[in-house]
Amino acid sequence: MTLQKNTILNNKVLLYLIPRLETALGKFSKRNSAEVIQPVRTTVPLQKHSGFLGVMPCYMENDGILCTKLVSFYKRPAGSTLPSTQATVMLLDPEYGNVKAVMDGEVITFMRTAAVSAISAKLLMRPDAEVLTILGTGKQAKSHYNVFTEIFQFKEVRVWSRSVDRADTFAGSLNGPVTVCKSVEEAVKGADIIVTVTRSTEPVLFGQWVKPGAHVTAVGACRPDWRELDDTLMKQAVVYVDSRESAMTESGDIILSGVEIFAEIGDVINGTKPACREKTTVFKSLGLGVEDAASAQLVYDKWKQC
Repeated sequence: MTLQKNTILNNKVLLYLIPRLETALGKFSKRNSAEVIQPVRTTVPLQKHSGFLGVMPCYMENDGILCTKLVSFYKRPAGSTLPSTQATVMLLDPEYGNVKAVMDGEVITFMRTAAVSAISAKLLMRPDAEVLTILGTGKQAKSHYNVFTEIFQFKEVRVWSRSVDRADTFAGSLNGPVTVCKSVEEAVKGADIIVTVTRSTEPVLFGQWVKPGAHVTAVGACRPDWRELDDTLMKQAVVYVDSRESAMTESGDIILSGVEIFAEIGDVINGTKPACREKTTVFKSLGLGVEDAASAQLVYDKWKQC
């Protein structure tokens, strides 16, 4: 069975997706092999094309879920029309080993990534947050806009792109008012929550621009030598991650800044680490196989009900 994009997964599924992801992230952080077995993503360099192939398997024994994702991601030059990511998700029968479903991984990746970002915001941003800023105008930016505005109420949403034309086009594609900003500094000044979903390999967000108590969700820069955030921001923030092992292996923002990871977001869900809402916080999201597994099983379950 093959599931194509937009067949099952849409904003209405957030009602089911976010609780499943919260449960999955909590299970992952308990490090119980009967709950979740998930190695750090394996990557194969595609040097000729400035990209990587990532393999992301996960087995959730107690839930009977066996899943893997194949994802290709690239360092594209400015103005490139080629996609920065392509993904396929496979759901398997853990007893027989056969493939039960092959799913277009693009929508699953965008939706589960934005949903996990929203979970981090729910736990870490101040309850009186009014201004959302999104840095980047690609597909991840749009999924984050859709999810965040579906779940939270903001008085203002701002966007920034290196290309003003792309920012204007992006703003015109949304179902709500946004402010297009000409610089990152303008976009983030006074913002309560900042989402970075860029292709940048060098810092674009600087700590001197971020107001105390803001929450930053950093989604781009998924290689150990790529950055979105500068050292000042990383060192002044309380840093949360989806996975310690992944962050220490894959995140340039973590590795190159030398900061200490305070907690996994699953630790906060489990109540074993506090949510430091009163402080500046950074959630570094790299994307986990357990997120794909929980999301793919939800899609499969909903498909069977059709």
